[in-house]
Amino acid sequence: MKPTTKLDPGISTLIDLHGQVLDQGDGYWIKIEAWRVEASAHIPHGVRYTLTLHEPYGKRILGYDNAHAVKPPKRLKFAGHRLAYDHKHRHISDKGVPYEFRDAFQLLNDFFQEVDRVLKEIKTP
Repeated sequence: MKPTTKLDPGISTLIDLHGQVLDQGDGYWIKIEAWRVEASAHIPHGVRYTLTLHEPYGKRILGYDNAHAVKPPKRLKFAGHRLAYDHKHRHISDKGVPYEFRDAFQLLNDFFQEVDRVLKEIKTP
């Protein structure tokens, strides 16, 4: 059975950004990938996405995606009951923490706010 989904007008915007590489100055850059998939229990919004911030040598230093499941932190009540596919990687070696996907515009907003925060931390002496 397919999950019921509400119409999300931001999905079209997210899909339109697929393939974009955005220069952030000082060698840092963002890559956006997003494409439609059939809605499922793991991807109820019907879009696969990867939004990443990279350092000058190409390593990902921040990412939001739904490419694989991640275990919720053990400190959360009912941890382990559902593996989240929507998640974020907060640094290079982070295996991912769950991210609550509300809609595509909120995803883009959350990602770009986090990019601004990370770049500010990096560039502040």
